[in-house]
Amino acid sequence: MRDLSGKVIIVTGGNSGLGFESVKAFAENGATVVLASRDMQKGEDAKAEILKEYPKGKIEVLELDLMDLESIGAFVKQFEEKYKRLDVLLNNAGIMTTPYFQTKDGFEGQMGTNHLGHFALTAQLMKMIKATPGSRIVNVSSSAHRFGKMDFDNLLFKDGKGYSPMKAYGRSKLANLLFTFELQRHMDSSGIDAIAVASHPGASRTNLDRYLKGKFLFKLIGPLFGLLSMSQEKGALTQIRASVDANVKGGQFYGPHRNMTGYPVVVKSNEASHNLADARKLWVMSEELTGISFEF
Repeated sequence: MRDLSGKVIIVTGGNSGLGFESVKAFAENGATVVLASRDMQKGEDAKAEILKEYPKGKIEVLELDLMDLESIGAFVKQFEEKYKRLDVLLNNAGIMTTPYFQTKDGFEGQMGTNHLGHFALTAQLMKMIKATPGSRIVNVSSSAHRFGKMDFDNLLFKDGKGYSPMKAYGRSKLANLLFTFELQRHMDSSGIDAIAVASHPGASRTNLDRYLKGKFLFKLIGPLFGLLSMSQEKGALTQIRASVDANVKGGQFYGPHRNMTGYPVVVKSNEASHNLADARKLWVMSEELTGISFEF
């Protein structure tokens, strides 16, 4: 990895899993890393663990709850008071296959956290992104985007109608890609010196699947998953490469070279992720739902 001295990087959900590994890699290579965490104590614990290994690392923990638009606004304000540039916004945080619930603002939990929270965060940081030449936004999706389906008549599974944990997860991960590609188109047309890229970690052993572990099927295939999956250290390589490789281009999608395992390469997302009409509808609905608009 190239020297990242002087770079400022935000990692959402940086206290565990892929986010933790990303914070560690960036700090090891000289970046100033803002570890955004919903739980400040877990964030500080993660920082302390990383600094034991890399005592010269520059890490600051800031509170961010992607399920709460007010918290997102407060985070942005705090960040802007402390920093004058933003080289990489790594939208890593996410939840997976949860029971139906609503965020503080009334959004279905998975879409609210995985897409709408990051949409609102990115929009409010756009001024800083535009002010930093060569900056980039990295959205972490999933191979699960392939079975996601957009339904704009019931995007948020109102009152749990039609909800299933995996259906909602797939939709939120498809939304990540639709958002990434539409954001790149907006920045291209506005002449902004920034790129938007996406990644997926393949099959990585993190705590993201905690809602699946009690299920009968998972108990059957769990041992096999352990054999066929990667460590979280290796799983994080796709988003790390998307964040800092100088050869990355806007609108690319990085994943493991063997589909679910392996080293990070450019991969293809499904046809639905490139649906222009869906991307535009999702953008408009996201602005209406969050009450936050992008300024290019």
